[in-house]
Amino acid sequence: MLMTNGSLPRANATPSDSRTLAAAFERVRADSERICAPLEIEDYGIQTMADVSPPKWHLAHTSWFFETFLLKPYLGGYREFHPLYAHLFNSYYETAGTYHPRPERGLLARPTVEQVYAYRAHIDEHMLRLLTQSEAGDAQAVAYRATLGMHHEQQHQELLLTDIKHIFAYNPLRPAYMPEALPVSVDASDPPLHFIGVEGGVKQIGSEGAGFAYDNETPCHRVYVDDFRLGSRLITNGEYRAFIEDGGYSQPQWWLSDAWKTVQVQQWQAPLYWEPRDGEWWQMTLRGMSRVDDDAPVCHVSYYEADAFARWAGKRLPTEAEWEIVAAQLPVTGNLRERGALAPQRAQNEQRWQQIYGDVWEWTQSPYAAYPGYRPLEGTLGEYNGKFMSSQMVLRGGSCVTPPDHIRATYRNFFYPGDRWQFSGIRLAEDGL
Repeated sequence: MLMTNGSLPRANATPSDSRTLAAAFERVRADSERICAPLEIEDYGIQTMADVSPPKWHLAHTSWFFETFLLKPYLGGYREFHPLYAHLFNSYYETAGTYHPRPERGLLARPTVEQVYAYRAHIDEHMLRLLTQSEAGDAQAVAYRATLGMHHEQQHQELLLTDIKHIFAYNPLRPAYMPEALPVSVDASDPPLHFIGVEGGVKQIGSEGAGFAYDNETPCHRVYVDDFRLGSRLITNGEYRAFIEDGGYSQPQWWLSDAWKTVQVQQWQAPLYWEPRDGEWWQMTLRGMSRVDDDAPVCHVSYYEADAFARWAGKRLPTEAEWEIVAAQLPVTGNLRERGALAPQRAQNEQRWQQIYGDVWEWTQSPYAAYPGYRPLEGTLGEYNGKFMSSQMVLRGGSCVTPPDHIRATYRNFFYPGDRWQFSGIRLAEDGL
C-alpha cells in the first residue's frame, strides 16, 4: 500500500527538531521506493513521451536535488557519488550546470537500476548525517532546504504514478501496476450537482507563512471577487460522456482557437486513456483496464477540454481565487494517496462542497502568473517555480495520487493547457449568488 503516516515538519524547523526532520526524510525517501516496488526491472527505463520520465530517472533526480542543494554546500568533506550524475539528473536548473535533454532520458541504459538505488543509499546516508550534525549556523538553512527537498520528492512521487500509468497504457498488454489497489466507491450514484453561492468582496489568498509553502504561493495578498457559485462536486464521466455524445469534439463553437487546432491535429475524441469496446467506453487505470464508471469524476482531460465542456454546459471554470476562498474553509481530507484507491472515486453524499481535495486536480481559468509582490527564492532555487510563469494554467486541490501532507488550500499546480496525462478534471462555476 502507498500509505503516508505522519506529516512533514514545519519549514522553519530548528536544530532541536533534527530527529523529526530526519524521520520525515527517511519516510519520504522510503515512500518513493515503495511506489516503485511493484515494477519489474524492464519498467524502470521506459519513456513514452517527452513529458514522461523513466521511473529510475525520478529516483535519481530527487537524490541529485539533495546532493546539489544540501550535501555539497553544507556537509563538509562530502564527495559526490559520481561526477557525471550532476549532468544526467539535473532537470532544468540552468545555473546548476548542464543537463541531459528531457526527451532523451529514456535512451540512457546506464546507470543501471541497481546503481541508481546505490546512489539513493549514498545520499540517504549522508543526508541523515547532515540533518543530525548540522552546525548551529547552518541549521536553519539546512532545515528549510531539506523540507523543500522532501516536498520536491513528493511532487515526483505523484509524477512517478502519473508516468507509470502512461508507460503501462502505452503497452498493448495494458498491464496492471497494482491490481490489489481496489476502488473504494460505494454503489450509490453521485448526488445531484448543485451550485453554492459565495458572497464576493475583498478576500485574502496566498500563504501567510505559518507552514511550508512554495514561493509561488506567496505573498498573501488581497483580491476582489464578484459574487459566484461553485459546483458542489466534480464533473462525472457520465456528464462528460453526454458532451461527447452531443458531438462535443466535432463542434468548434465550444473550443478556443488553439484548442480546436489541438483537437484536430491530435484527433481527440474522448479523455486520455478512454477506449471504445463493443459499444462501451473502457479506460486504463493503475489497476489495468476497466469500464468507465459514469458516476466517478472525469479524469485526464486538458484545460482545453475542461473549458470546452464548461462552455457547452453553459457554465465556466472557477478562478483560482474563487477556488481557494472555498477550499480555505474546509479540512484537507478526501481521496488522496493514503486511501490507496489510486483512482478518482464517486462523491458520497450531498455535503455543501465535496471532493475539493483529492480525486483530480481541478483546472481553473487562471493563468499561472506571479502574485503581486512575488519574489522567487535566491540563487539557483529561484528557478524552481518562477521561470515557468508563462503559457500555463493553474490547477488546484490535489488528486488521488497526492500525499495528504503535501497539499493545502494555497497550493498552485500548473500545466500547459493541452496536457492530459496528469490526474486532472473539472469543477464548474457560474456568476452570481
